[in-house]
Amino acid sequence: MLVPTSIEEISTTQNGIPIRIAQGLQMSSESETQEEIPSVDASWDYETAFSRNLGLVSPEEQQRLRGTRVAIPGMGGVGGIHLMTLARLGVGKFRIADADEFEMKNFNRQFGATLNTIGCSKTQVLADSARGVNPELELDTMNEFVSADNVDRFLDGVDLLVDSVDFFAFKARRMLFNEARRRGIWAITAGPIGFSTAWLLFDPNGMSFDDYFDLHDAMSPVEMFAAFAMGLAPRATHVPYFDFSYVDASGRGPSVAAACHLASGVVGTEAVKILLGRGRLRAAPAYAQFDAYRGLLRQGRLVMGNRNPLQRLKRHVLKKRMLKLGYGQSASST
Repeated sequence: MLVPTSIEEISTTQNGIPIRIAQGLQMSSESETQEEIPSVDASWDYETAFSRNLGLVSPEEQQRLRGTRVAIPGMGGVGGIHLMTLARLGVGKFRIADADEFEMKNFNRQFGATLNTIGCSKTQVLADSARGVNPELELDTMNEFVSADNVDRFLDGVDLLVDSVDFFAFKARRMLFNEARRRGIWAITAGPIGFSTAWLLFDPNGMSFDDYFDLHDAMSPVEMFAAFAMGLAPRATHVPYFDFSYVDASGRGPSVAAACHLASGVVGTEAVKILLGRGRLRAAPAYAQFDAYRGLLRQGRLVMGNRNPLQRLKRHVLKKRMLKLGYGQSASST
């Protein structure tokens, strides 16, 4: 993993803007590690730190959250915010994974992206931030993307999977959700779409991820995109103001911090219900989308998932639209 040795800051420029980049980072021989717990100030106390949660959770429930482990693959657009939201709820154990480093293009939406963290490991920066909230966290980091080679290790002993992989990483997402189902783990996906968030819950004993989205190995990148986009947000409240010409298969698309924070609020709330076994859980084929820009909440049940005839038509229309814009003509799904 990337750990700071003697940190030295140097000045450089990017697009004419002066920046400082932390230097002197070394790669350890291990790709996964439980970060060394820093010394805890004698004044820090778990019960005091999270006392304002009480009244929304009971003292007993707060201690149950302290003992749960959440897996978050991806520390980018929503992953870092999910980690911090759940850490502030008092969740005591995490496993996080990401191979990327922060870049200037992350500044508009990603927690941890600043001039001082350009070139720094996302997992390291976010682990440090989370420990700044709770220095007693049991936090395992993997400075690599989740793959078939490490998914068993990533999900081992996990109570909840919170999807934070890149929108376009369809193969990795399928693998994670299918493995979580096999292990009996609930999973949440909440996407920032326009100025909205759309979310789905997957019960390991309910409708599967592949069945809901109607995904198959032989699908092309644009077919995967259309299936995931229309399945995640069947009512597509964002379409009237969303410019699809800015979407491409390389992983570029419009995304703002406001929507990432909406998604994180949903994830934190649904996580509390799942981990504490309380409240109403509406698992797939149920869906929901809240659009703050248009002041709309749309929710329902997608009978047959994406195999629904109306959904098939929507997918076909979106596929044609994206092909016309040049999506996927020289890209492959990831």
